Amino acid sequence: MAHEITVPRLGWSMEEGVFGEWLKTNGDYVEAGEMVFLLEGEKAAHEIESLEAGYLHIPDHSPRPGDTVKVGQVIGFLLGKGESPPKGSSRQGSSPQEPAKRSDEPVSVSTQAAPAATAVFVKQTTVPPIAVPSAPRVAGPAARRLARELGIDLQSVPTPDPTGRVLTDDVRRGLASPSSRAPTALEAVATPRARRRARELGIDWNGLRGTGRSGRIRERDVVAHASTKSSKPSSPDAFAPASPGRHVPASKLRMALAQRMLAGVVQAAPVTLSTKVDAEPLVAYRNALKSQAQGAKVPSFNDMLIWLAARTLRDRPELNACWYRDGVYHYDGVHIATAVDTEAGLLAPVIRDADRLTLTQIAEEATQRIAAVRSGSLNQSLLQGGTFSITNLGTLGIDAFTPVLNLPQAGILGVGRIVEEPVVRDGCVVPGHTLTLSLTFDHRVVDGAPAARWLQRLTELIHSLRIDA
Repeated sequence: MAHEITVPRLGWSMEEGVFGEWLKTNGDYVEAGEMVFLLEGEKAAHEIESLEAGYLHIPDHSPRPGDTVKVGQVIGFLLGKGESPPKGSSRQGSSPQEPAKRSDEPVSVSTQAAPAATAVFVKQTTVPPIAVPSAPRVAGPAARRLARELGIDLQSVPTPDPTGRVLTDDVRRGLASPSSRAPTALEAVATPRARRRARELGIDWNGLRGTGRSGRIRERDVVAHASTKSSKPSSPDAFAPASPGRHVPASKLRMALAQRMLAGVVQAAPVTLSTKVDAEPLVAYRNALKSQAQGAKVPSFNDMLIWLAARTLRDRPELNACWYRDGVYHYDGVHIATAVDTEAGLLAPVIRDADRLTLTQIAEEATQRIAAVRSGSLNQSLLQGGTFSITNLGTLGIDAFTPVLNLPQAGILGVGRIVEEPVVRDGCVVPGHTLTLSLTFDHRVVDGAPAARWLQRLTELIHSLRIDA
């Protein structure tokens, strides 16, 4: 049977991407595990792997390089030997047995569960947010209890949750609209996370405009509404441009960065601590590494601080955490995200299990990730899963700054430049080097004193550096 090639979701917020190019030509045999096409997400371009084998069939309606594609969109097929392509999908020169259906004709969608790994990626179809399945409905204890109290049959309660799970809000709406009809396209629908966040912020989500598929309201829409509401100017033109100029629409990456940076300020309780550190041990340690390198790459100061910060997080794990569901979520591994400036915008590739790596291994991984980020070839998975971030503006001559939290993380370390200046040692003023470190932390997760002790521990590790360590 023909296996559909669909557009995968590269990140939790992704709804569409940009088609890059086919990495195989029409009629080529594709092995399972081979890269079949290039897809650009919000942050990077990715080679998409085939999970099945077969002969590639690219339909006439397949996207061209630069076209916008939706998550779940079918863009091609993998066929068996001698197998005919699906009707209406033939390329020019073939003879389909029947003409393709008109776009306005109804299309039947099978509800039978597909076997595991039957396509390049599992097809994600866009369907109305319904549903009344014949099997027993899945519902939480609170929803079941409310349904019993109100005498409502859970089987007749419509829900916008694509899994069919019934929440208490659905039961209440079912009481007001007992006809068991599904919400129409004009009615607001929201994800469970969006509804939970709306309850926490005291917002009526029914009046919001959703940015998700089919207008579905997502958590980010609720948060954006809350931040806009709290910072709404006194008049509509209060923040309008003051003089003539040029407006440049934001790219997808800039929009994603704007939302994440706003969330780091609005959703968290950010506090920044700064300390000036005697950087002489750092400078001496790196000079000693240079003398022993014998032509090999020498770790940068940033590599050294990633290494030391990972060891600090292992010794004092309070900041290797985040705020989640009215509590503190502690991460098992130490995964450091390091900010990289690119032409497209700021990206933060992740070095996983950094506390288990040597300085040399961290330097190698950081070099590879930075090169991949700047060339646009980094895999999306390497931009996710960070538990702590480091951002360095020292190379640009900045002494100190206030880094913004990268949720869901509780801490980010800002690194300034190493300055050659007089320092006091043993009561005497001598030439030396200093470095300013700025730690922004989420006060919901950790208090000021533990955060200060974290900086103290990092300073101790810097001062204890020896070439024989």
